[in-house]
Amino acid sequence: MSDSSKNNPTKNDIAWEKIFEEYQILEKITEQSRFEIEASTINQFRESRLMAKFDHRVNLPRIFQHNSLAILPISRSRYVIGHFGTYCRVNYHPKIEPIPVTFPSHLESLDYETLTSESLAINCAFHSGMIADILEADEVFNTVSGRMSTGSFNFSINSLSSYSPYLLEVNNSQCEIDAGFETEEYFLIVEAKMYGVEDFLIRQLYYPYRLWSSKVHKKVLVALMTYSNSTSQFSFFLYDFDNLSDYNSIRLIKQKNYIISPEEITRDDISELFNSIEVVSEPDITLPQADDFNRIVDLLTLLYENELTKDEITMKYQFVGRQTNYYTTAAKYLGLIDRYRKPKSKEVIFCLTQEGRSLMSQKHKQKIISLIQTILQYPIFYQTFQMTVNNGEFPTRNKVCQVMSHLNLNDNTKHRRSQTVISWIRWIWSMCSD
Repeated sequence: MSDSSKNNPTKNDIAWEKIFEEYQILEKITEQSRFEIEASTINQFRESRLMAKFDHRVNLPRIFQHNSLAILPISRSRYVIGHFGTYCRVNYHPKIEPIPVTFPSHLESLDYETLTSESLAINCAFHSGMIADILEADEVFNTVSGRMSTGSFNFSINSLSSYSPYLLEVNNSQCEIDAGFETEEYFLIVEAKMYGVEDFLIRQLYYPYRLWSSKVHKKVLVALMTYSNSTSQFSFFLYDFDNLSDYNSIRLIKQKNYIISPEEITRDDISELFNSIEVVSEPDITLPQADDFNRIVDLLTLLYENELTKDEITMKYQFVGRQTNYYTTAAKYLGLIDRYRKPKSKEVIFCLTQEGRSLMSQKHKQKIISLIQTILQYPIFYQTFQMTVNNGEFPTRNKVCQVMSHLNLNDNTKHRRSQTVISWIRWIWSMCSD
């Protein structure tokens, strides 16, 4: 998704382009292969904490993407820019079935069916035995979390522009651990995301790995955990580093998926819901091209925690700016989010509507049922779903275009939107357990 040039520039895009121009960074990197910059220098243009952490490759500012660059912290007040290979691809193996686990029935302060933050998801994973299962241990202790100093260390990192790796030195930078778990044999560092990912920033695991490898005598392992509010699935990717001093020596040991005591949605549930639907008029908003409904659920999860600007959504989630527009509009089409402008800055803020907040606070099964009901109340989706019921298969895009004939859209737009309609209907059926 490096076609960020097709999107309106973000505040980070604009600020970094000014910095690159003023300090001739591209020229310096051509001469010296890297460029070091103080946080105080970045702060003159925009806060460095907002300008130097990009969880996914797609979040990188345009000038970084166009020139195959990345940025890493090397102290609490200094960063280095270069052609670094900083990200690791993530592939969800489709044949790995989720393992059902049980949650302690006597716990009242933690609700596994309404998880809206990384810390809640990690706590549920721990108390339901997922961490113990991954580490193949009878006893696991939750020991550390939060921000800490990395200490000092050297490492190599792949160059995207040559065969020779970079050699970098870190002196008391800052790292953050979502959770650390300890057994007799292992110390496990976990990085958590409340959505499915295509890649992740290796630094989020490597810097803590280097810190704790120097502090404990046990084997240190690292894991990426993702949680989907759409499927209630926890996915764990357990990694090791084959070479302590090599940032890119990260190696996947295993992937495991889990689900807590699933309350299943059946075809009978969907049939009963469909028969009770009261169809309403199409909203004034035109349905955008937003094919992955899981991403809408993830977006609602983000907004349940905090109201966010467009740039914040783009940075917190694995979106480019154009996708942020599509998916926020899709959720607005469903009546689940709204937008307003701050009185002083005039900046656009996205928030959940009352209906959206009520829906996202429901138990998992009822939440999914409510989402399906929200989709099917609109004529396009109701009629398309009815075709799948009557014919026993998904309709063609041309058939869906006929359903959309009353909309004031040109043929090309209808054809693109028909894919979104079919994708959402597929998502509805994918929620069924039978």
